[in-house]
Formats: sequence, C-alpha cells, structure tokens
Amino acid sequence: MATLLIVHHTPSPNCQALLEAVVSGAGADGIEGVDVVRRPALAATAVDVLAADAYLLGTPANLGYMSGALKHFFDQVYYPCLDATRGRPFGAYVHGGNDVTGALRAIDAVTTGLGWRRAAEAVAVTGEPGRADLERCWELGAVLAAGLGG
Repeated sequence: MATLLIVHHTPSPNCQALLEAVVSGAGADGIEGVDVVRRPALAATAVDVLAADAYLLGTPANLGYMSGALKHFFDQVYYPCLDATRGRPFGAYVHGGNDVTGALRAIDAVTTGLGWRRAAEAVAVTGEPGRADLERCWELGAVLAAGLGG
C-alpha cells in the first residue's frame, strides 16, 4: 500500500479548515490502496518521510515565511532523506492574512533541494477560506492520493 504523508502546522481555525479539506480529498471515494498519514510538523520525523511515497505540506505564512514548525521539520529531515526521496511527488497549501509569497518561495526552495517533484499547483489562501479555497484543498488531497492509488 502506498503512503501519503501530510505534514502540517495547524495553529488556527482557518488552517484547520484547509487541513480537513485536504484530508477529505485524500480519502475520497474511488481512491484505493493509499494510506493517509497525518503528522504535525513538530512531530514528523525522517522515518515518516522515508516510509512515505508522496508528501502534502501545510503551513501558515508567518512574517512572510513558512511556519517555524515546518522549517523545523525540514531541518530535521533534509539530510537523512536527501538521496532516498528524490523524485517523490509533493503538494502544498499555505494560509496567510494577506500574503503567502515568501512561504511558497521557501517551500519551493527546500523541496527543490530535496529533489521532490511538484505533483499539483500549491493552494494559496489569504483571509478566511471560502468555498472555492476549500474545494481547491480537497482537490489537492485527491490529486496527491489518486497519483499513488492503484
């Protein structure tokens, strides 16, 4: 069975709504053979990353950057996972009050260094998530999981 690892930092109701939409999409009807594993960014380990076949990253944009929790995750897993995870697919969603550009750029820089392959366009949400934002997160989860399903 393939594994989709969702690594997230979810400190607010807005981030929680996005996470729930992603998880719902990843578990959509018709997607089979995929184990969806959720880990808070501060608890996710290199073992989790090495055991997964694809990654979905979620973070708030804090002061123009990804959250410290997601940065900590990357700091912990970067070298232990560098060679073993090259080419694996990933997706990301970012929530911010008014601008998420820096957080998206930071995620792109780290995932490029890891050699991960973007499997879907990142979902960028500012302000309170609307229906369209939640649908895009649902689709993000579904695309990542369907890409692994048998």
